[in-house]
Amino acid sequence: MRFFRTPKWFRLLWPQYEWNIKNATKSIYLTFDDGPHPEITPWVLDVLDKFNAKATFFVVGENAKKYPQTIDKIIEKGHKVENHTFHHVKGWSTSISEYEKNIVECDSCIPYRTTKYFRPPYGRITQKQGKQLINKGYQIVMWSLLTYDYDKKLNLKRASKAINSKTQSGDIVVFHDSEKAEKQLKFLLPKYLEYINSKGFEILSLP
Repeated sequence: MRFFRTPKWFRLLWPQYEWNIKNATKSIYLTFDDGPHPEITPWVLDVLDKFNAKATFFVVGENAKKYPQTIDKIIEKGHKVENHTFHHVKGWSTSISEYEKNIVECDSCIPYRTTKYFRPPYGRITQKQGKQLINKGYQIVMWSLLTYDYDKKLNLKRASKAINSKTQSGDIVVFHDSEKAEKQLKFLLPKYLEYINSKGFEILSLP
């Protein structure tokens, strides 16, 4: 069973993380994980341009290091680039010191940054890791709406209908600009942007 909307009890258990943008009026906050990719990310940027949409890209440091020109293009287009660890590591199976080292290494690959947003890969982070990062000034960003675009077995028409119907103002929405998600992303993203644009939502990067 897929929970396109994050269950409320998740948010109650970890209220110190950002699950949505409270008090937002007719706004959706798009995020993209696991990039940048030299072909898929530019495609995403072109689609966003068509809808005058802004987004936040949670990048994997080793990809950012490989494709700095793609990072530059994201920034030139007025989007945000934030941290998703250097090697896309799972917090549950990584020591606190190694996890922090991975995050710091990713930071070094992100230029022109004025915020310290961090999204844990797979959403897996221990309480101790989270507390230490918050103490160091990071804001840990989760999500309220998950598209499941990384799932190659996804029923695309059903998924598109589900994410449209479950969208609420203030939602933080997750897509992936990765090879694994490419087919699903190229089906879902344009349809989603068209839908929320028709409903009068402003499409923004994280504030």
